[in-house]
Amino acid sequence: MGTNGSTMLEPLRQGLPPTDPSGVAGSASCALPARYEAVGGARKFTRTTLERWELGDRFDDVALVVSELVTNALRHALPDDPPREFQDPPVRLHLMRWTSRLVCAVRDPSRESPVAGEAADSAESGRGLFLVECVSDSWGWHPSPVPLGELPSGPLFGKVVWALFRLPEKTK
Repeated sequence: MGTNGSTMLEPLRQGLPPTDPSGVAGSASCALPARYEAVGGARKFTRTTLERWELGDRFDDVALVVSELVTNALRHALPDDPPREFQDPPVRLHLMRWTSRLVCAVRDPSRESPVAGEAADSAESGRGLFLVECVSDSWGWHPSPVPLGELPSGPLFGKVVWALFRLPEKTK
């Protein structure tokens, strides 16, 4: 999924409320260090956030997706020798909740689009985006927004890879 600007974002737009922040029922974000141990921290952050939103029953699926997206960002999106000028850790996890949708998004500094590979049957890795596609309702990516006042050609704008989960309607 996600080969050009309009198709990359379309599944994220479908059925979602406007991007007006007042329409979001909840959002949480955390910076992740450029270490593989950050995956465990991302899972813990996800558990705490989902429990606060009373969505603890969705933890297993959401945590699998978060783990895969964060692992991919750490493995494929970071330079081998990260520049010292990173103000914040280069990977960031965002969780956003609407009444009927939950979005997990991971921002990283790479401009390269994520590619769902085909792993050999005996391979121990290479199935991350396939798992994301199987567990979430949709996924995609888009270039990271340019900070206000910055030029769009800067090296650290990167991308956001997201996965969307439909939430059941609450009965009263």
